[in-house]
Amino acid sequence: MAEIVKIDPKVSHYGTGRRKEAVARVWIFPGEGKIYVKSSSGKEWEGKEYFEREILIEKINRPFVVTETLGKFDIYATVKGSGKPAQAEAIMYGIAKALEAYNPEFRKLLKPAGLLTRDARIKERKKYAQMGARAKYRWSKR
Repeated sequence: MAEIVKIDPKVSHYGTGRRKEAVARVWIFPGEGKIYVKSSSGKEWEGKEYFEREILIEKINRPFVVTETLGKFDIYATVKGSGKPAQAEAIMYGIAKALEAYNPEFRKLLKPAGLLTRDARIKERKKYAQMGARAKYRWSKR
């Protein structure tokens, strides 16, 4: 990506999104709907190059569709942890929070759509004396 994104604090709005182990720091600013992603490796990507699957781009744009602001903001996000689907959902939550910071009236649209509620499902930890979180070692009487 040849273009370097400069974030102006006067016109940008920030939101943090989390999903599973993924954390996304998201800035939105007026633009034409471009998505810029900086991965944990330090490389910057165009949104479609990084996420590859169209359904992940649709998931990222869902807060804009709900608030009818699709194509009015550019997105700059830094992501780390987990996989790409979880990172896309973390960006989605971050965008929803940034839109709420931009216009508090959007809360009435985002909250019923479930975009301000963090999905708290995470991997269950492995317990001692077990194979995994729930699976146990086979028991033999003799």
